[in-house]
Amino acid sequence: MIQVIKARFGKGTHLVFCTFAFLTNLIVMMSLTIAGTAVLNSLVADLSPELAAMLLAAVIGGYTLIGGLGATFYVSYFNTALIFVLILMLVIEVFYNPFDNPENPFGDSKSVFDFISCWKTPDEDMGNKGGSYLTFFSSGGLIFGIVNIVGNFGTVFCDQAYWQSSVAAKPLQGVWGFISGGLVWFAIPFTLATTMGLAYLGLSSAQGAPMLTDEDVSKGLAAPLVAQKLLGTTGEYAMLFLILMAVMSTGSAEVIAVASIVIYDVYQAYICPFKPDLKEGQCILCSKYLRHKKVGLVDDLSLCDCVSADKCEGCKQDNIVRAESRAIIKPHYTCPIHKDYKEYQEHLLNYKNWCIVITTFCSIPLCLFCWAVNLNLTWTYYFTGIVISSSVVPIAVSILWARATCYGAISGVVGGAIAGMSVWLSLASTFPGGLSGATFVKNTGEEIPMLFGNITAIGMGAVFTIVVTYITRWNMTPEIEEEEWEKTRDIDNPLSPWVTKYQGELNLDDVENFHDRPPLDIVIRKFRSAKITSYIAAVCFTILFVVIWPGSMLTIDVFNYAQFNTWTVVSRGWAFTAAAFIVLVPLIQEIKAVLKQLERNKEDKTSMSDEHLPLSKVEVSQDSGMPDPSFTNATTQQNRSKSNYIYQRFINYLTRNLRISRN
Repeated sequence: MIQVIKARFGKGTHLVFCTFAFLTNLIVMMSLTIAGTAVLNSLVADLSPELAAMLLAAVIGGYTLIGGLGATFYVSYFNTALIFVLILMLVIEVFYNPFDNPENPFGDSKSVFDFISCWKTPDEDMGNKGGSYLTFFSSGGLIFGIVNIVGNFGTVFCDQAYWQSSVAAKPLQGVWGFISGGLVWFAIPFTLATTMGLAYLGLSSAQGAPMLTDEDVSKGLAAPLVAQKLLGTTGEYAMLFLILMAVMSTGSAEVIAVASIVIYDVYQAYICPFKPDLKEGQCILCSKYLRHKKVGLVDDLSLCDCVSADKCEGCKQDNIVRAESRAIIKPHYTCPIHKDYKEYQEHLLNYKNWCIVITTFCSIPLCLFCWAVNLNLTWTYYFTGIVISSSVVPIAVSILWARATCYGAISGVVGGAIAGMSVWLSLASTFPGGLSGATFVKNTGEEIPMLFGNITAIGMGAVFTIVVTYITRWNMTPEIEEEEWEKTRDIDNPLSPWVTKYQGELNLDDVENFHDRPPLDIVIRKFRSAKITSYIAAVCFTILFVVIWPGSMLTIDVFNYAQFNTWTVVSRGWAFTAAAFIVLVPLIQEIKAVLKQLERNKEDKTSMSDEHLPLSKVEVSQDSGMPDPSFTNATTQQNRSKSNYIYQRFINYLTRNLRISRN
């Protein structure tokens, strides 16, 4: 996303959004470390915050250094599978109690309902209708829902961890992947939160008093307490693994995102670029123009003719030499076209690994700072939207609206954040104690300041972006629009061009130069179905989850047992379905991919057998006049062109027929 903003709007806008992206990762890491440290301290006796922070840093750093984003995808599967197994274990214990645990007062929906129905809210500030927990008429719940939507919008749009996963997925598969992933993820806040929250209220009702203080609840300790009370040591270990898996997976994505921003968006772009004097539209390898410019004349001889890395003979030879090398330090690249850029990319990769280590270590003082100033999970969660939700509309228009300008994007993200923080602090100052050091965290964490701060940030960010955009660019011609999108198509890696990756989807022939690409209208037409699918899914699920579902719940004042049971059955069914999907579907897809690749390898091996070798590349038997199977030349086999391969196959076929006719 940041690369798109840099290509369209230039250096200044790029640096502004890099700052907000970094703030997003910082706040998410704060939430992770605060929650993880609090849970570890509650489950492990005599565990100091310093040791808990170091343990989390070691887990996140080790997980990240396994292999970066690619390896994280595979390890995340096992992570997610384990998380859902643990969720189902807790759900089954609360609603079924299959082992007749004497410490478990529940066992079915009826017992949970009975305990909660006789337990009233401690005060009227929560705004629950009739003082009941069995209602959707809750002002506190409404505020949380609005803040949750605003904050998550900001996180999804501005967190580079999401964009890295999005870019790594192809559009056609990625759309359905994100739709199914979102529905599966919903089981965590829906089922786990419902189960653990109801169980906590039921246990408090059975005890006759709240089991935790409001401060402990704000730290996220309700779920660990329920697991500990119902399952004993098993529940403690289950919750410990659940938290570690969640923190490890999310923390790894955040660390990689921070390292990518520092290395690729700051160091590579401004501190140590590969070619500092490179102009827009020039090849990063040879500094020649990639194509004819519409303004000004560019001679045909000055156009770039750099061959794609996968077609480059020098690169293939380098790959063979480096693969056969057993030395710790691999031989230097020798390809005259790509060697310098490949060395530069390895240089960046080494720096990125060190940046990952440093970022992981920096999470320790960040965690201890949050602990020292007494920040809790609720405060950081509510605060997220105030800082970053102003970036939602500027980022959206950057990738969807050709009219958008740098002035509109900057005014939206910066102006919205300033407006949101101003409203937040102004309202917080009206509470007793104001913004003094003793009451700052308490007053700024109140629901009303957080609510209006979030709404102001995202709303004013949208207003500033749209108004300033129209002021700075009122006229928009088709030529200007096409030129805007052409800027984004120059974002490419010459070692792995996007045309090669999407060759199958776009039905493209082999291209020699890495910058050879199809017209924009062909790309738009090929991916139109994915675009329409994403739009329809976004609108439908937004209406369902934000309007229809909550609205239908408001038709019920206070749940009776039948209505409560229906709600819990839906939540349990969602969890079981999501668990089956997330465990089985990726496994089946991976098995099919492996079998397909094995079949492809078998076909390649068959096509490379001796009877298919070109006559110019094999020994010919003097007795039979046929190729001698004892001679092979693997290197030349791999390097022959497609046309030469078809031609030699035809010659071999004629030779075999000639031999048959002689016999």
